[in-house]
Amino acid sequence: MQLSASEQTKLKAYGKWAIVTGASSGIGAELARQLAGSQVNLILVSRGTEALEALSLELKTTHSIQCRTLSLDLSKIENTKQLLEAISELDIGLVALAAGYGTSGHFLQADLEQELNMLDLNCQAVLAQTHYFAQRFAERGKGGIILFGSLVGFQGTPYAAHYAATKAYVQTLAEALHVELKASGVDVLSAAPGPVSTRFAERANMQMGTALRPEDVGVPILRALGKRQTVLPGFLTKFLVGSLRTLPRWGKVRVMKLVMGGMTEHQREAS
Repeated sequence: MQLSASEQTKLKAYGKWAIVTGASSGIGAELARQLAGSQVNLILVSRGTEALEALSLELKTTHSIQCRTLSLDLSKIENTKQLLEAISELDIGLVALAAGYGTSGHFLQADLEQELNMLDLNCQAVLAQTHYFAQRFAERGKGGIILFGSLVGFQGTPYAAHYAATKAYVQTLAEALHVELKASGVDVLSAAPGPVSTRFAERANMQMGTALRPEDVGVPILRALGKRQTVLPGFLTKFLVGSLRTLPRWGKVRVMKLVMGGMTEHQREAS
């Protein structure tokens, strides 16, 4: 799936540079490839140095763009400050804040330190970066901000209770800012995918069955920026959300218990 020439032109109109966090793999890497194909220069941010450098070389060679990398753990607020200082002089017009991870399993058995670290990355870092770029883009009169919610963020999700809560935070933040910043020329989008085959599942200790590929969601996300408040990228995501739409909220929670219960059954068997 590829962006059209007019869609690429629209992305370039935001500014000469874009930032993609969580860029070393998965959805972040796919967004970087699509933006590079649109001739947008890139700042790629991730913890994984080798994968980040390999992607940077690929994009510079294939698309003849400028590409810089920053190997940073954005769960640490001082590293978010380092990121913002490093890009302060560039004409940044678009940011895709894809860095994040999930946890799963019974809440009583959760590692509190890991859960707090996830909260810092999924919420605190997103808030700090969004606040900075919202101000910067509003001052220049244009810009695009892509935040990452999730299918699990639309209701409580047993066996991924805290991860779902972090994504509910991002979803509600994006919904409000989509309206609040529109008059300032700033487009805000929440991308809320369903299951996607990335390293996310391995880190979250989930076993996914049917899942989308990053290639299935990158273009729909970029196409939706400036057009809607929330995008549900990929047919599978739309199907899952549509299946839940008619249920009351308590019913959605129970359905998600069954869904996530299946993805985490191996944890209970192991214990």
